[in-house]
Amino acid sequence: MKILLLEDNESIAAGLVYSFKKKEYEPFPAADIRQAVRLLGQHSDIALAVIDVALPDGNGFDFYKKEIKPRNIPAIFLTARDDEDDIVKGLEIGAEDYVTKPFSTKELLARVAKILMRSKQERIVCVKNVAFNMDKQELCTDGRKIELTPLELKITGLLFSNINKVITRNILLDRIWEWTGNDVDDHTVTVYMNRIRDKIGSDIIVTVKGMGYRIDEQ
Repeated sequence: MKILLLEDNESIAAGLVYSFKKKEYEPFPAADIRQAVRLLGQHSDIALAVIDVALPDGNGFDFYKKEIKPRNIPAIFLTARDDEDDIVKGLEIGAEDYVTKPFSTKELLARVAKILMRSKQERIVCVKNVAFNMDKQELCTDGRKIELTPLELKITGLLFSNINKVITRNILLDRIWEWTGNDVDDHTVTVYMNRIRDKIGSDIIVTVKGMGYRIDEQ
């Protein structure tokens, strides 16, 4: 499983990358928010985020609320601060866990395994006769795999990661730019959505007039 590791301390990051790999996880380290956002754009199937609170270009709480929570990615906060208010804040905004430095790598790995085990059971999202496997990035209709392009899969995964939530056209434009590096416009979004709908052969993707698109839980 892929783990985003947002930690600016090189020695801590290197140690965790080594430990994650030994457990056969696939870590993606980032030293700042800018790098982390780029990695999220490149890998839509991140299963867990481990986030330092104090970062050179912002703080982990804001990054989580803006980039991680909307993608429904479980998160663990790492910080040298053991202030109770910070711990409460991290949990209140939706993080799965909170670990203060210095910490035991063995304990952190146990918490990571627990969260991934729990979330793995929820990684296949089904709506009507359509199922999207978040880990394998596969879409099936009536048990039959639907062939989508890599970009179509990323767009579909974004929608399935935000069931009951509207994904605005502006968000889609930003994500497509992150994923491809190409300038796109509203027409491009419409074309991609129509292609995806045609391939799925279902009406599960709802157009929210003047806003964007949404998949509703049945």
